[in-house]
Amino acid sequence: MNVFEKRSMAAYNKKAANYDDTFDGKLTLKFKHMLLDTVNIQNGDAVLDIACGNGKLLHMFADRYAIEGYGADISDKMVEQAKLMNPAMTFSVDSCEKLPYADGTFDIVTVCAAYHHFPNVNIFAQEAYRLLKSNGKIYIADILFPAIIRPICNLFVQLSPMGDVKFYSPREIMNTLNSVGFQNGGYIKKGQVQIVNASRP
Repeated sequence: MNVFEKRSMAAYNKKAANYDDTFDGKLTLKFKHMLLDTVNIQNGDAVLDIACGNGKLLHMFADRYAIEGYGADISDKMVEQAKLMNPAMTFSVDSCEKLPYADGTFDIVTVCAAYHHFPNVNIFAQEAYRLLKSNGKIYIADILFPAIIRPICNLFVQLSPMGDVKFYSPREIMNTLNSVGFQNGGYIKKGQVQIVNASRP
């Protein structure tokens, strides 16, 4: 576990018990609602939420669709909460870079407001590609700072005790996904939220 993962684990372990009532929990609810309206899920799909937090997004998906839900997070306390919220789903305490599932397991992979925490987005993209079935899709919802502000934020973000690493533009996220084989990507923007999606051929 690298320094950013250790910071993320410590920070989110402290917030886990009442995460939905915290500033972060309230802020990221907008991201979750946008994903709920954007992700193309079919009943019976196997959905993996990476950096799943307390499992709220999967719970929202399950209220609308009959899914097989899976989640992974670096924070063991968050995973405990996710299991309580979604007792029929499967959760694990794992890094986004190495997950305990076979190749081609999932129809959908989501990441909600966590991509900027990932230490190596190239390794993550390779892992997401491995985990998806042919024609499976990845959806990444993350913070979108204006182009003029983003470089300034990135000068200091790695000093954050929250384990933040870097903020990205939609094009940067898309380029990373394309570099490992994802295709047919696109993105939507709404205020300071972006959702980038792409397919595994």
